[in-house]
Amino acid sequence: MKKNIAIIMGGYSSEYKISLTSGNVVYETLDRSKYNPYRIHIFKEKWVYVDEEDTEFSIDKNDFSINVGAFKTTFDCVFNAIHGSPGEDGYMQGYFELLNIPHTSCSMYQAGITFNKRDFLSILKPYGIKTAESYYLNLGDSYNEDDIVAKVGLPCFVKANKAGSSFGVSKAHKKEDLHKAIEVAFKEDDEIIIESFLDGKEVSVGVITYKGETKVLPITEIVPENDFFDYEAKYLGKSQEITPARLTTEEETKVTVEAKKIYEVLKMTGFSRSEFIFKNGEPHLLEMNTVPGLTRESILPQQAAAANIPLADLFDNAIKEALK
Repeated sequence: MKKNIAIIMGGYSSEYKISLTSGNVVYETLDRSKYNPYRIHIFKEKWVYVDEEDTEFSIDKNDFSINVGAFKTTFDCVFNAIHGSPGEDGYMQGYFELLNIPHTSCSMYQAGITFNKRDFLSILKPYGIKTAESYYLNLGDSYNEDDIVAKVGLPCFVKANKAGSSFGVSKAHKKEDLHKAIEVAFKEDDEIIIESFLDGKEVSVGVITYKGETKVLPITEIVPENDFFDYEAKYLGKSQEITPARLTTEEETKVTVEAKKIYEVLKMTGFSRSEFIFKNGEPHLLEMNTVPGLTRESILPQQAAAANIPLADLFDNAIKEALK
């Protein structure tokens, strides 16, 4: 019997358009002989099912069901394609776990940890994971640019702590750039993280649970045309994404071991994509995405293709793992 799959997309953050694209790719790709897919748009002002004619039907949040005419539909599994809040920060995971509905992403706790860059990096440091030097600010904190420069140096990156797709990220080359960069970051979040610049090769490493095992996918090297891997580089073609990455055997081994270790230490499930920069031959962790882009051009699907995992198989496996 075919399973009813709710594909949630949209969200409350600046990433909602990217999420809609990812969700629609999942919708188009799922095997109709196995699944009945439903597009579910999650926005602050509405949660709706959108049918083939783009007619909207409200979601009953009491049990996450839909009523179309006299028919009520419930779901066997939720495919999470929401980048950012509330799909990547633990809120939707907690909601579905309370309703006992399987979902394809990690659990509420893991999502909350990984979405908060400061907490994520702090938890992993005792395990020997190397990271950049960092300085933290909360909205309303007073700060001194000289203290920041003394801690992280220049240039440095100013980032919204809980945001993705490089929203709220700036590179400060001079002390005088910090104030504007901090303002930009606070437009996305009430917490920011300022990190030292790591000058080296940048790579993205996908790790998933595949057929019951932790699998590290072929690594992607990021070569941005812009000053760093910003929104334009990620989504507007202003970068080279080279899979497999041009790494030495030693570099590949080191970053593969680190990425797998992070996934297993955090008891992750579902998709993940971690970003690293090599400094003095050692991979330094930047962040982890637990609902990475799922368009055909996105990095994780590129990596799956390099591992001979077609997109339909990648999505099918995610549902099967969730239903376990």
